[in-house]
Amino acid sequence: MNILAIDTSTSYASIAIGVDEQIAAESLVNTDRTLSARLIPEIERLLITAGLTIADIDLFASSIGPGSFTGVRGGVATIQGLALATGKPCAGYSSLAMLAMNFPLSSTLVCPMLDARKSEVYAALYDCSTPVPSSCINDCVLSPAAFLDRITATTGQPIIFVGDGARRYHDQITEQLDSQAVFAPFPCHSPHSANGIILALNASRLGELLEPSQLLPIYLRASDAELMKNKTATSPIP
Repeated sequence: MNILAIDTSTSYASIAIGVDEQIAAESLVNTDRTLSARLIPEIERLLITAGLTIADIDLFASSIGPGSFTGVRGGVATIQGLALATGKPCAGYSSLAMLAMNFPLSSTLVCPMLDARKSEVYAALYDCSTPVPSSCINDCVLSPAAFLDRITATTGQPIIFVGDGARRYHDQITEQLDSQAVFAPFPCHSPHSANGIILALNASRLGELLEPSQLLPIYLRASDAELMKNKTATSPIP
């Protein structure tokens, strides 16, 4: 099976092509403010590198969030469009689960944490001791302090922290968890869509593939535009 998997939940776009359970090509591109201009050309470049055309792809996969509203929406729309054009199915997966998989078969629990701005993080806690991680704390959006309270209520074991949220709130995490917190080295903080290939294969084996229209983003909180719209709708008329 040929799989194209992408992640656009952060300022980096990660793209991978899998061929028969091998990674044929992968790239990580800084797309901050340039996602729409760089994503499709990078996909085309990787297809050439892998010796494939878009028609050769059997399954199109994308992270569905949480993460950047613009990034997640753009990535999902791109995969939907390619799947529709080729008549192929889709698979969606958590951007946090994919990031946690940077520590395969780890006996230490992994906490992927993305900066959600507004003094909040997108975060979860995963057991990565098997090829497909299992959730100990589901994906959520909270203040760092509130999420760290959840961790201390769940386990006293060491936790590997990874992601741009872990880097931003390093001092707070250390202060709250002390020696329980272990921080990943900097190369591990980047997303890798090769992990998305594994998640897409697992979805295929479980019969959880989607029609393009069923591939939908999961934001966990309303966007600024939605909040403003709701505020305007509920404001009293002068």
